[in-house]
Amino acid sequence: MDSITQAALGATLAGAIAGKRCNAKVLLVGAALGTLPDLDVILDYGDAVSNTIKHRGFSHSLLLLPPFALLISWIYARLRPDSFWSFGRVALLTTVVLVTHPLLDAMTTYGTQLLWPITGYFEVRNIFIIDPLYTLPLLIAIVVALFSKSRGGRWCQAVVLLSTLYLVWGYAAQQSITDRTEQNLIAQNLPTDRVIVMPSPFNTVLWRVVVLDDGKYWEGLASLLDKDERIDFISHPLGQWPLDKEPQTLVGLKAFSHDFLNYREEGDALIVTDLRLGMADNLAFQFVFAEKDQSGNWQLLNAPTRHPTERELEQLSTLWERLKGDQSIDANLQRLTLSASE
Repeated sequence: MDSITQAALGATLAGAIAGKRCNAKVLLVGAALGTLPDLDVILDYGDAVSNTIKHRGFSHSLLLLPPFALLISWIYARLRPDSFWSFGRVALLTTVVLVTHPLLDAMTTYGTQLLWPITGYFEVRNIFIIDPLYTLPLLIAIVVALFSKSRGGRWCQAVVLLSTLYLVWGYAAQQSITDRTEQNLIAQNLPTDRVIVMPSPFNTVLWRVVVLDDGKYWEGLASLLDKDERIDFISHPLGQWPLDKEPQTLVGLKAFSHDFLNYREEGDALIVTDLRLGMADNLAFQFVFAEKDQSGNWQLLNAPTRHPTERELEQLSTLWERLKGDQSIDANLQRLTLSASE
């Protein structure tokens, strides 16, 4: 999730654990701890692809965060002994806030390496990377806690429960769309083995479906408010890697995207795109891997670079109409780009 949401979740969790002892300092500590795992973005791994696929790595590992939480809790308890904020209570707060950060990240489409250094990316894809309906209640609880010391902890506890239920709702909505997708794929004689269902930007009502096929992929949109159960899929070319050798960065990108990749030529550039994050022809993670020389042969770049993506936020109104069930505008929405990379 975005950094604001992670900080808000950390603050709200800290307030919930503090209860009647909830105050501005507790909320600030929770917000700082909630943001801490994302500080890995300051590291440069050498190229645009590595910076993308290695984010949410060691700093998001469930194998490293609990021991780290215990360490800083022990240090705090030694330096600031307190009858209420004992080692056990501080350890509970620190561990919960740090661990929920990668768990929430794993709910999005951007893969999280929960078991680093064991390889593997985890993503449930039941919430978009920015979702106001998830974040706003957390912010409200923080404001209440700042101005109402007597009720702040209870508000935080209630909103933690509410935010958790929203994640459950997102998963239930996803499963409903997944069942509908399977029925449509069978009815339309499309492949059913490599399919992903993801929320569209900022909501859990309108969902995007991507289906891999031989030489192409299919993309469709489905809203919980659709009156017609049919999903209209639009095909796009997949392309293929034109060189004999695959660089290690491409191998890593394949693992990160679960091989949901598109290859295309644009001018003299060879662009590889992650099909999961964005929409149709405007996707968030696009990388230039090679360029043609004067003889027309592909030459790998020493370091892949990020290919720019346009953000057409003015089309939010179109997205809203599609969310409400207007299936006649699917073709236009397939050209919508609303994505995030945190």
